[in-house]
Amino acid sequence: MIAATRVDESSLHYRGWRVVLACFLMAFFMFGFGLYGQGVYLAELQRAHGWPGTLVSAASTFSFLLTAVLVIFTDDLLARIGLRSLILCGLSALGASTVLLALLQTPWQLYLAYALMSVGWTGMGTVVIATVLNSWFERRRGLALSLAYNGATCGGIVLVPLLLTLSGSIGFRSAMLAATLAMMVLVLPVVVIFTGWPTEMPPTPGGDSFDGGTAVPAVHSRKTLLANAAFWTMVLPIAIALLAQMGFIIHQVTFLEPLIGRASAGLAVTIMAAMAVVGRLSLGLFVDRLDPRLACAASMTSQAAALFVLLQTTNPTVLLACCAVYGFSIGNMITFPPLIIQREIGASAFAAAMGLGTSISGIVSAFGPGIVGLVRSVTGDYTSAFAMCVVLDLVATAVVLWRPGRRTKLAAS
Repeated sequence: MIAATRVDESSLHYRGWRVVLACFLMAFFMFGFGLYGQGVYLAELQRAHGWPGTLVSAASTFSFLLTAVLVIFTDDLLARIGLRSLILCGLSALGASTVLLALLQTPWQLYLAYALMSVGWTGMGTVVIATVLNSWFERRRGLALSLAYNGATCGGIVLVPLLLTLSGSIGFRSAMLAATLAMMVLVLPVVVIFTGWPTEMPPTPGGDSFDGGTAVPAVHSRKTLLANAAFWTMVLPIAIALLAQMGFIIHQVTFLEPLIGRASAGLAVTIMAAMAVVGRLSLGLFVDRLDPRLACAASMTSQAAALFVLLQTTNPTVLLACCAVYGFSIGNMITFPPLIIQREIGASAFAAAMGLGTSISGIVSAFGPGIVGLVRSVTGDYTSAFAMCVVLDLVATAVVLWRPGRRTKLAAS
């Protein structure tokens, strides 16, 4: 970690803020193409090739599960090939994926494209972003993470409508190629020029630079993490909350449309996404002075309260307000883990903890839409399904507030 006493993190001249810009752009395109854009691919590939929705959806599930496996090894890759090389590999893989999506003709090419997208997630996703920013910031870490992760939401707000507009005017193939070219032009020079470890960053406990050829044995670190109760009280509540969150987000329009109409349901999604940006920025201004576990619990409780009120009313204004309150905490569910991990696990095992925790959360949350859909099918409406989400949020709140033992810094070996 950098020594906070030697640098002024609040200065705009501090190099760390240029790293934040690089991370913002990485999140913008990674989430824009790799998450929010998948709805565009589903529609366009069905239209272009006549493939069933289940084929494309299965490819998405395959990609998410493969990503959840690959991110476990982020710390190994950082140690072996270095930060900048890993990011450039991720950028190249994402670019190859989007080009292949534009040009593909057969289903196997679709699965290859989605596998490449998983490699992109490994090199440009939340684990790498959190790890590099964790090394550059101490006093302003929460703000730096919030600003960088806002790129993810902005990617959904900007890139998806842009792809849809371009697809309607110049075709899906040309739209994907143009967007890929824009990504390379914007991200490649920024990554090459700005990203890297701080020069003040100390060696790892194993005695070697974290960006060097040797490092602490990551496998041992992961075994240590899995045996640590505090680690599970960080990972499980986030995984449970994200399961409920993914379930609500995917089914939000289907729930709201009969109550307030298609246009208002679309407005609710827009409001929720906009509030996610506001929530991240607001949290970033204060979270470095807060206990991240308490702030995380408050966010989960607010989501539970918003869903509870949502189930009690059909008033359009109140429903939109509930979506706004819910959205305020959406983005912060990926901001809290690195803050908690840094405080309680420490720098030596940070990348291993982030990779393992992100993998567990990704696998668990992937079942959210299916579970909510199943409960809705069995009961005939969303009341029981969203009530289940309320209970899950409250359970997650209780778990994240449980602190087994005193603060523990895991040794890396």
